[in-house]
Amino acid sequence: MSAVNHGLGGNAIVAERRRHKAGAIQEIGALVIQTLPCLLCLLGIGACTGVSFRLGLSLGTVGFLYLIFVVLAAFYGGFRQATMVSFFAVGCLDFFFDQPIFSFSVGRLSNWVELGAFEFTALVISQLSNRAQLRAVEAIAERRDTDRLYQAARRMLLLDNRGSVGNLVAALIRDTFELDGVVLFDARSAAFYQAGDSAPGADWDARQTYLADADRFDSDQRVWFCVLRVGGRPEGALALCGTGMRELAAAAVASLVAIALERARTLEKQYHAEAAREAEQLRTAVLDALAHQFKTPLTVIRTASSGLPAAGGLCEQQTELVSIIDQEARKLNDLASRLVGAPMLESVEFQPQPEPLLLSRLMKSALQEVEEEAERDRFRLSLPAQEPPVFADRELILTALSQLVDNALKYSVSGSVIEVKLTAKETAVVLSVRSQGLVVSVADRERIFERFYRAPGAQDRSSGTGLGLSIVKTIAAGQNGHVWAEGEPGYGTVFSLSLPVVSGGKDEEVSC
Repeated sequence: MSAVNHGLGGNAIVAERRRHKAGAIQEIGALVIQTLPCLLCLLGIGACTGVSFRLGLSLGTVGFLYLIFVVLAAFYGGFRQATMVSFFAVGCLDFFFDQPIFSFSVGRLSNWVELGAFEFTALVISQLSNRAQLRAVEAIAERRDTDRLYQAARRMLLLDNRGSVGNLVAALIRDTFELDGVVLFDARSAAFYQAGDSAPGADWDARQTYLADADRFDSDQRVWFCVLRVGGRPEGALALCGTGMRELAAAAVASLVAIALERARTLEKQYHAEAAREAEQLRTAVLDALAHQFKTPLTVIRTASSGLPAAGGLCEQQTELVSIIDQEARKLNDLASRLVGAPMLESVEFQPQPEPLLLSRLMKSALQEVEEEAERDRFRLSLPAQEPPVFADRELILTALSQLVDNALKYSVSGSVIEVKLTAKETAVVLSVRSQGLVVSVADRERIFERFYRAPGAQDRSSGTGLGLSIVKTIAAGQNGHVWAEGEPGYGTVFSLSLPVVSGGKDEEVSC
């Protein structure tokens, strides 16, 4: 057993010696390759010396030949190797070509001049060579960064933007540029996304970079901190850990990440908008179908309720009940018409028929549609001395005004005065309906024009669907007009409808 162990130990020692020997051979090989330009130039000077001495060439001619080898040594081996070649060349010139030959005279001035010329040439050529090599390295690095940027941009276009895009982008940048780690700070969501092993405190430094709005490079930790900008605005920061890439490349990576995040946000908004549009289309289709289905039974109910008084034999109480049934059936029919008309107004195929109109006449027509005379008498109409006509679709504007009248009756104090005022301006006519009652808050002044939205407190005053004001807004927008609401604390609300006046000579043909 001990013999076996001794044999195994001996094999291990042999293997270790072989490894050391192989390492030494590799080191010697690397040293030979590194000093190869110097060795070759020394051999060249030796060969040139022998040939020149036999041919009897002069000192100046041989010096120029030696200068070629000094230049080659400086270009391929650097200044140190060129210095060795320079000393060897000066020694050969002094020993073989400078009188007296076959002797060294270190104190000669010519030797120092020759050495100075060789050294100056070696210094200049080595500097030019180093500069050229540096530019070549930079060109290679630039080409590599460009290829990586292209690959990163290509892969970002294929990212699935429905998940956590920040983590995907951070991992993509780390893999593409072979970094130690990447930290991404999104200022909009105040979230950090990380991939790989980041430098200590990189997340905090990334946030500070965003706040300072300035890129910087940490040479100690080899980390680039870059601001993410979209349209010139800082939107976050990026930390690239374990890299020595150029400033231009780091800025390009930051721009690419900022574009990827903005693209993800844009696509997310498009997804939400598309989902909302499809939901709206589905809701509109359902309401349209229900409205048409309501029409048939309502027609039957109204026909039957209208026929009962004509049949006779009803007492006073029964006649009143039939009247109530007929009145409520008429309201239901009007509501069904609104449900049918709302999708039609937003249809692409729907085309309004504008014409010159006087808004005051249309308002009077809308008031005449109010069934109860007591309700009509609540309105006080104030008109300007000269009213310019507006250019709009008669039926649509009449529908909008009827909605404003109905809205004022529903949500105002019973029996209170409702003021209707027309104001003629240079480019528009403004109709305002001021009623006492429900006060619309500032937060709800835009939302009450959304479909199916009802302001807080509206449910307690009257039943409704939240369609009326949305129809008014759609009609006003289709006629290049505008509708808005203003609340009066302690009193009520003012709804205003503005429509553009007729331009040119169209005011001569005003529709009644």
